[in-house]
Amino acid sequence: SPEMFSLGSWLPALPGLVWGWALLDALLQGLVGACAVSVLCSLMRVYLYIQCLNDPKRRAEKEAIGARSRVLEPLHVLVLTGVLALVGSRVAALVVLEFSLRALSTLLSLSKGAPSNQLLLLCQYSLGCGVSCGLSFLLEGAPHGTSNLALAAGLAGLLATYSRRLARHVCTLYQLHSSARYCGVCILLLASGHRIPRLLRNALAVAFSVADVAAVALINRDFLSAAEAVRFWTPLTICYTLLVIYMQGEKGIQPPSQLCVYQTVLVRMGGLFILLLTVGRWTDVFHILISLLGEFWCLLHAGVMLQVCQQQVSWGHLHSVTQG
Repeated sequence: SPEMFSLGSWLPALPGLVWGWALLDALLQGLVGACAVSVLCSLMRVYLYIQCLNDPKRRAEKEAIGARSRVLEPLHVLVLTGVLALVGSRVAALVVLEFSLRALSTLLSLSKGAPSNQLLLLCQYSLGCGVSCGLSFLLEGAPHGTSNLALAAGLAGLLATYSRRLARHVCTLYQLHSSARYCGVCILLLASGHRIPRLLRNALAVAFSVADVAAVALINRDFLSAAEAVRFWTPLTICYTLLVIYMQGEKGIQPPSQLCVYQTVLVRMGGLFILLLTVGRWTDVFHILISLLGEFWCLLHAGVMLQVCQQQVSWGHLHSVTQG
């Protein structure tokens, strides 16, 4: 019979068995989210390396982007997988909604519709939470959910591996291959490498659109009545609005910097922490602290690339001031 080939039929009926399967699903969801972040970082590394290579004044930045240990990327995926597996779907949904509002506000406030490459790096942890939320929502109640997650994790792992190989190839051989017209991949990047941010922005728009729908559904499923939902969403909306207003004001006062980025994370997570102390559960408070560690880990991992993007923003702001 089919039950003979199911894994559950070979395992003892222990009280923690269901929790164990839930933990496996959480780890697989976290792995898919971490691989999505790895693909994003690898493609941004390719783009920024090519940009720095074309500017002789940015040789130091080019060397810093290219000097990446092979152990660092798998370690980043491993740590981020554990963080995303520990964070509950409720807090992950709140992180996704908060970043979506902040990103929309940032994009609307950009002068002349200029693209923000820095925003692509700041969304790392939120992207991981969004992918995890989307998978949790789409596969909820599915008869073969664990098998589907394992397949998704395998495909995501392949994409992340090939993206890392592409970044390593570009940082090692792009300068030689592009000048000698030797490698097809490098020639393709020479012709259309400047389109990488646009490709990432389109992909992230789709990912966060799905994640926002999943986040709202995951949060609403915990409420037994409309009045209970209103008591949660009203202070949440006020908190998010105040956070967006505060961060937009901070951007107008001080130029972008590494310290400003970390302060923004502390303000965002601090606001959610205070909110969940009043309307959340104690597990939500714990998950917020885990999310804070995840945000800091992603920012540390992309520190060099963030610095390059911030220099581009500063130079663009200086150029616009001198022109004005």
